[in-house]
Amino acid sequence: MPLNRRAFLSSTVALAALAGTLPSLARAATPEAGGTLRVALDQAVSVLHPQLSRVNPEYLAAELLYSSLTRLTRDMQAEPDLASDWTSNDALTEWTFTLRSGVTFHDGAPCTAEDVVASFTAILDPDMASPGRNNVGPIETVEAIDPHTVKFTLSTAYADLPVALAYNNARIIPASVATGDYASLRGMANGTGPFRLVSYEPDRLVVVEKNPDYYDPARPHLDRVELRVFPDLGAQVSALLAGDIDMIATVDANDYMRLDGQDGIDLLRAASGQFCNVNFGTDIAPFDDPRVRQALALTVDRGTMVDFMTEGFGTKGNDTPLNASYPYFKPVEQREKDIAKAKALLTEAGFPNGLEAELIASDRPAIRGKLAVALREMAKEAGITINVTTMPHATYLEQVWKKGAFYIGFYNMQPTPDGIFKLLFTSDAAWNETRWNNPDFDALVDKARAVTDPATRTDLYTQAQALMNADVPALIPAFFDVLGAKRTWLRDYDIHPRASLYRLDHAWLTAEAPTRAG
Repeated sequence: MPLNRRAFLSSTVALAALAGTLPSLARAATPEAGGTLRVALDQAVSVLHPQLSRVNPEYLAAELLYSSLTRLTRDMQAEPDLASDWTSNDALTEWTFTLRSGVTFHDGAPCTAEDVVASFTAILDPDMASPGRNNVGPIETVEAIDPHTVKFTLSTAYADLPVALAYNNARIIPASVATGDYASLRGMANGTGPFRLVSYEPDRLVVVEKNPDYYDPARPHLDRVELRVFPDLGAQVSALLAGDIDMIATVDANDYMRLDGQDGIDLLRAASGQFCNVNFGTDIAPFDDPRVRQALALTVDRGTMVDFMTEGFGTKGNDTPLNASYPYFKPVEQREKDIAKAKALLTEAGFPNGLEAELIASDRPAIRGKLAVALREMAKEAGITINVTTMPHATYLEQVWKKGAFYIGFYNMQPTPDGIFKLLFTSDAAWNETRWNNPDFDALVDKARAVTDPATRTDLYTQAQALMNADVPALIPAFFDVLGAKRTWLRDYDIHPRASLYRLDHAWLTAEAPTRAG
């Protein structure tokens, strides 16, 4: 039986409320105020602009400095942030959000419905190029009913809107900036978040301090947070062991095992839909021929790939971005290695003697290079010569990302199947790297957006997976568990399955922390 609107909303709010109480029930002690949290990052924070951030360190900085209408719990439920509550009409095409009273930006200006309207107008403007444009839902109009009420009118029914509005880039900025010098927030900040910017050195250090006017007077518990960039991944592990930093946002499998059993270290792990993939430019030869893409996919030994890439901290992929970590997931038939079939497909495509191609990988995170090397070795058996080129991440973003024909991507789990499909694979995706543009696939994703019945949504997303698996716009050989590490003196912090969410406003330091006194 389909879930009606009121039952759907009631269950969502109940789950969000329960999720919000679980951390407090599990706490071993009352949070203590004060101290400086030192966080190790593996990449530069190249931009502070919350609507233009693209990688995890930038998402973390934006989360500290800005707020959204909603935010996500660890079980992917929407909970209140700037919005205290929300309702929809029966058709799920109109949603009304009530804003908290008394919220101010860091410069002291009030945050009102006009700022929300201006923020979403900017996000939805293709000229602004926000990654959030196609990931905040099918929004047609946003209007301020009064200073504390915002109404979203959608182009189609959309059950996931409260979750979608928690998207990393859907953060609220001042209307004066959204309609003025939009780019000014690349190197400065003026949000409503739990922390305020102190200093910004993109490649080295970002420092924030507690926002005394944050809407929740009980948070944040920390006085300051320092985001320290470690180009040498081994150095950040050594710094954690020495007590010079308090947490590593993400660690790879080898460093995770290196830290296992070390005194004073807590290891963090969450099953996730995070993946590394091979993007094919489906509009560029030879990858415009699906037989070439299928042939490459058939050279991959998925079990070996999981072992090589994740050291056992992951699961097989099947050339779609969904796995069992997602709601509404049902697997399609697993693709297996078949070299004879791969060679036959290459012959049909006009490459009886194999082919040669350049595969580009960024140096961050390092797993991209591992995937490139593994694919190079596996593809040899089918007569495919892959020349791997590794480049600095900044160069990759500038020269290859969304432009290349054959390159390695890396993506966090999204809260819903719609989120990952609309981010990467629909024709109107914000990051339509493959340019696959399959109208049947688009139609299935759009239809699933308007459905609340779990069985129907599962069926639609399974059909969408089948189309992707058959045509292979991207090769997705494995999914990774999300791994992190912290000192035991850091409390009420756990790694999020999405990997790009941190909730450090809930974290606190015990008296054992070297910087506990601030």
